[in-house]
Amino acid sequence: MGRGKLRIYLGAAPGVGKTYAMLSEAHRRVERGADCVVAFVEHHDRPRTEVMLHGLEQIPRRELAHRDAAFTEMDVDAVLERAPAVALVDELAHTNVPGSRNAKRWQDVEELLAAGIDVVSTVNIQHLESLGDVVESITGVRQRETLPDEVVRRADQIELVDMSPQALRRRMAHGNIYKPDKVDAALSNYFRPGNLTALRELALLWVADRVDEYLQQYRGEHGIRSTWQARERIVVGLTGGPEGRTLIRRAARLAEKGAGGEVLAVYIARSDGLTSASPKELAVQRTLAEDLGGTFHHVVGDDIPSALLEFARGVNASQIVLGSSRRKAWQYVFGPGVGATVARESGPDLDVHIVTHDEAGKGRGLPVARGARLGRSRIIAGWLTGVVGPAVLALLLINADADLGLANDMLLFLTLTVAAALLGGLLPALASAAFGSLLLNYFFTPPLHRLTVSDPKNIVAIVIFVGVAISVASVVDLAARRTHQAARLRAESEILSFLAGSVLRGETSLDALLERVRETFGMESVALLERAGDVDPWTCAGSVGPHPPTLPEAADVDMPVGDHTALALSGRVLPAEDRRVLAAFAAQAVVVLDRKRLQQEADQARTLAEGNRIRTALLAAVSHDLRTPLAAIKAAVSSLRSDDVAWSEEDEAELLEGIEAGADRLDHLVGNLLDMSRLQTGTVTPLIREIDLDEVVPMALGGVPEHSVELEIPETLPMVAVDPGLLERSVANLVENAVKYSPEGERVLVAASALGDRVEVRVVDRGRGVPDEAKDRIFAPFQRYGDAPRGAGVGLGLAVARGFAEAMGGTLNAEDTPGGGLTMVLTLRVGSARPKAPDAAEPAQEEAVQEEPVQEEPVQEEAVQEEAVQGEALQAERVQEEAVRAERVQEGPVQPERQAS
Repeated sequence: MGRGKLRIYLGAAPGVGKTYAMLSEAHRRVERGADCVVAFVEHHDRPRTEVMLHGLEQIPRRELAHRDAAFTEMDVDAVLERAPAVALVDELAHTNVPGSRNAKRWQDVEELLAAGIDVVSTVNIQHLESLGDVVESITGVRQRETLPDEVVRRADQIELVDMSPQALRRRMAHGNIYKPDKVDAALSNYFRPGNLTALRELALLWVADRVDEYLQQYRGEHGIRSTWQARERIVVGLTGGPEGRTLIRRAARLAEKGAGGEVLAVYIARSDGLTSASPKELAVQRTLAEDLGGTFHHVVGDDIPSALLEFARGVNASQIVLGSSRRKAWQYVFGPGVGATVARESGPDLDVHIVTHDEAGKGRGLPVARGARLGRSRIIAGWLTGVVGPAVLALLLINADADLGLANDMLLFLTLTVAAALLGGLLPALASAAFGSLLLNYFFTPPLHRLTVSDPKNIVAIVIFVGVAISVASVVDLAARRTHQAARLRAESEILSFLAGSVLRGETSLDALLERVRETFGMESVALLERAGDVDPWTCAGSVGPHPPTLPEAADVDMPVGDHTALALSGRVLPAEDRRVLAAFAAQAVVVLDRKRLQQEADQARTLAEGNRIRTALLAAVSHDLRTPLAAIKAAVSSLRSDDVAWSEEDEAELLEGIEAGADRLDHLVGNLLDMSRLQTGTVTPLIREIDLDEVVPMALGGVPEHSVELEIPETLPMVAVDPGLLERSVANLVENAVKYSPEGERVLVAASALGDRVEVRVVDRGRGVPDEAKDRIFAPFQRYGDAPRGAGVGLGLAVARGFAEAMGGTLNAEDTPGGGLTMVLTLRVGSARPKAPDAAEPAQEEAVQEEPVQEEPVQEEAVQEEAVQGEALQAERVQEEAVRAERVQEGPVQPERQAS
């Protein structure tokens, strides 16, 4: 009996319909006469899923008791005894109740497969073990139930069940996944559009990799060695010329025609320094490639065709896109060109596209700017032309019957001397002139075959030949030097022009500039080093590349800028002529660094200006909002002190109540003003300690009417690391603001939930809400949104709440309430202490039907003693914090424990 086959429906997120798809397949198999049973399927009280179970045979579940509670699990023995052809097993990552046959359900499935039973199962992408950390960083929820990736990879068939985030949220809002009382919390937490999009991408990428594995396995089983271009990976060869933009766009269109196509733009620079490519044009092409979804790569190599092909094969590319050569027709005498060479050597696995463009045939421009230095191949060619060429020419002339005459022979030898000068420079030309003169004297000047000259006229001719050859060689070599110098100066001028423009525009960041230095000179790493004084240690202000130098002495090249700054490069030693441009880069790097520091000083000055604006607004607020309650208090006091009117007890009580209300209002306004002033001056220093939310949040509701707030703070929440006084003041301001704008009879909801390493406190109202463009503006000081009447406050409550939240390391943001209204989301950090119980605030997953069983461990006497000692230490620490807080309150810089009135 062979092993059964495993088919898995992989869900991109909870609620996409994995169980429904599995049950639909079961009905199709039953209709075809297959023996298919339901070993374990949970419908989660979803009507449509429950209906799909009708007409299918279900194996009774096994009941288990754990912690005085009854649970049901799949009865593996019953399924093995029934021995169906196909068994449906839902929730493959489920953890069984202690006492079960196996710890995990996927282990139960392994037994069924070993017994020859085909299994159809379901699992969500977030339950794969390798993706646990990634999912937690995205959603804030740590998945307790996971299974090894290998279990899913071994499946014979994997089918992805996917749905767009918008469609899934609509299903959620319609109540097709969770009960109505859980919909709002789920939509606001786990089922956010960003979370669902990220989970969907994870699922698609994971399945795509699995498809590649299937393909490789098939190719291995059938002995297929040639490359199958299942995924288009297109390499674009760039020269730094303007035609690069056309090539990148063309490659992007080719990639769009195939699923999962990638574009890799590569620029290959020679290893001997500056090139004639425009750095500015390369920067534009890099941005264009990244905007079109591709990547940009910089490769160093002297043989451009070989380097390009090596890069393409290294990234498993399927196509190479090159531009038509910019060389003129006569320039092809120096070689076939990069395009033709790449096409010839690419082989059958790489397609080469030659794309026409506007620059084709207009000339390649000046050669690579390398000063007077020539490549090895040109030097060898020059020596061969200057030494071997005259010997070959002499042999041809000797064997030729025609007598051309000494003058014509000299012109032919002079041609070789000029060619040697063009190819190899002055030395090969001089050698050619000397060797040619000897050959002319020996073979073509009477007396022949002797190094003597009988006719004085021939002596003059040979001397003239040598002089002309040396002169022509010198002129040609000088022209070649000037040409290379001009090319170099042009490249340098383009670089310096770009640097000057970047200074004026203020666009280049320090990292981008150092990366440009590394690419321009073909270095491995670049670092900008600085120190405060001559004897102070060097510090790194910025660096790019692996293992940047930490000392100027340790670098291959160092360029000092002033007394205490240096640009250090590692990779190779640069020639002296390259240091002029390097000096410009170094000066620009220092300018960028100084600009960054000036920007920081400008930000500080802007903060001071903001403080002045706050003080100006404060004076305006005092002129009205503070005088109004003062006027009411003064009027009530004057009335009570008046002897002309006999006030009744009810009138006196009403006047006293007005005085108290005005005083409370003054205290609230002054408190917010003082808090805002302290936030602006940076004197708020929170005393962070770990505390339960249910100890602080209820105390913040003292300033609002009774029965106006509904509180939902689970006792199982983990402790948060906050300053209790600042947290109380923040929550009080949020609740007062929500109550102020809530409709009559609507209660404000204050709820808390745990999401990974943070806790969210949500203050939900059903008011008219705030548009998206105004959500950040309502947190600005002295801002009151909408038609808030004068006297309703100075508009500091939300600004103070956000300032206190950020001072504690949290955040405060505004969101729309589903169904209308505004929700304030206060995010706090979880303390290091463990929660009192499993996180009950985690959104209910589709598979989470039973809580994960936890093994109880006996408490040892040593653990009890250690807990007691830790409790005493914590109590002492809290007493010390309270003493410090009391001392700080007396000094007056801030009162973090003040309650909101």
